[in-house]
Amino acid sequence: MNAASSPVADKLHLIPLSPPLPGFERFISIWLYQGKPSFLVDVGPASTVDTLFECLDQLEVTDLDYILLTHIHLDHAGAIGEVAAKFANTPIVCQAAAIPHLIAPQRLWEGTKSVLGETALGYGPITAVAAERLVDAAEFSEKAIEVIQTPGHAVHHVSYATGDFLFAGETSGVWMDLNAKGEYLRPATPPRLYLDTAIASLEHLMAAAPRWLCYSHFGIGDGARERLKRHYDQLLYWEQLIDRLSAQKDNAEDMVDECFKMLLAEDSLVKNFSSLPPTTQQREAYFMRNSIRGYLGWLQENAKRGNQ
Repeated sequence: MNAASSPVADKLHLIPLSPPLPGFERFISIWLYQGKPSFLVDVGPASTVDTLFECLDQLEVTDLDYILLTHIHLDHAGAIGEVAAKFANTPIVCQAAAIPHLIAPQRLWEGTKSVLGETALGYGPITAVAAERLVDAAEFSEKAIEVIQTPGHAVHHVSYATGDFLFAGETSGVWMDLNAKGEYLRPATPPRLYLDTAIASLEHLMAAAPRWLCYSHFGIGDGARERLKRHYDQLLYWEQLIDRLSAQKDNAEDMVDECFKMLLAEDSLVKNFSSLPPTTQQREAYFMRNSIRGYLGWLQENAKRGNQ
């Protein structure tokens, strides 16, 4: 089976999905909770939906109470049309701003292709969901599930908590357990970054955090509040380092290169970058550079506001 069990094996299962892209093996965590209520957190890209369905079938999942989307980037929600069809009576919960894009996803698909190129093609196109299936997370009412609005990685990002588990999407960054070699953690901040919003979202999660932090990328870790605080400090550290280095280069890509090298050298949470497989390093270098561009844009916007 491709489904790996979390510490509560009879209730929570991690379903690892690997889109057909070099270095994307075991990159995406889909979470299945088989308690009362039962739910999926995210559904992964369209290209991995057969793997998702295989795992659900092996776990004898024939119905779900809810499908919870943290956000609608294609690695998280690209298979939603197919999953909605398989679970035809299950409400799909997402942030209100995401709903129009799920009803009519062509603009989302074209925009993703323009930004991610071959990566988007590896994820595959998203298909539409009927409007009546979609529930605004702000209006969702289920006493066993807490909805936490967490914009930052995306304006339509939400997180969910139930019992001892927090499903934080990409608000908690991208994490990998490297076993004896330690861990790897980096921001998942896109090129259009609103750092103050991302920081505020982490503060909300730290206030609510239960024991286990369930990452979308990748896995589960004990001590959710401490993990979120490490990532909170990392976001601020990146801002300080990139702000300092950005004054030293005139060319934007030179700045990105310099910041990338310095972060690998000085951020203890990404120091294990060299321990990653070569194709995973290529993936992570691409996304780290995107995050650096996001910081540079944020700093430039701040400077403009300060001069007004």
